[in-house]
Amino acid sequence: MSTATTPELLVLHAVRVLGYAGTERVIARVKLDEHPVRELIQRAQAAGQVTWTQFADQGGWSLTEAGKAHGEHLLAAELGATKTRTLVQEVLDGFGPLNSLVAGACTRWQLTELGLAQPPADLEQILADLARAADELEVLEARLSSGLSRFAGYHCRFTAAVEHARRETGWICGTDRDSAHQIWFELHEDLLATLGRSR
Repeated sequence: MSTATTPELLVLHAVRVLGYAGTERVIARVKLDEHPVRELIQRAQAAGQVTWTQFADQGGWSLTEAGKAHGEHLLAAELGATKTRTLVQEVLDGFGPLNSLVAGACTRWQLTELGLAQPPADLEQILADLARAADELEVLEARLSSGLSRFAGYHCRFTAAVEHARRETGWICGTDRDSAHQIWFELHEDLLATLGRSR
């Protein structure tokens, strides 16, 4: 049976998985009401677990070392309570080929956009590789979310990004939107962080 993650862990984990994100993006990620999320972020800041950094007109939250350690403690407790460590470990163990498929497609497209790929990548092949990854992600997500409901949603987001990319290629690797590359990065970080690992 799938288990819901506590709001405190959802917020800390969202900041870790996103890497650097404004409050609105954290709220969208955790899918909770705005007010309690803002309160949890403020508490985490007061506890020295997250810090706000401003660059020009943009700012975002990131985890401190204390926040990372506390988050990993909560994640380990969640895995123990739900008995899902083996499940997540098995998924991560088999993640390599699928990760290589997506990373390879995104890298080829990035190099093509920069004019560095010889020959340039074929857009239809890039989209075919990403579509294949989306199909496999559906099965992978079903396994994960059967034990931890917070893993639900990656497939829907990734599939939407691939469909958008058929009309606008910025959805493949764009950093200004919920692109295929961004979503895949979050998923990989989610798996690693859940098991207390770093890239």
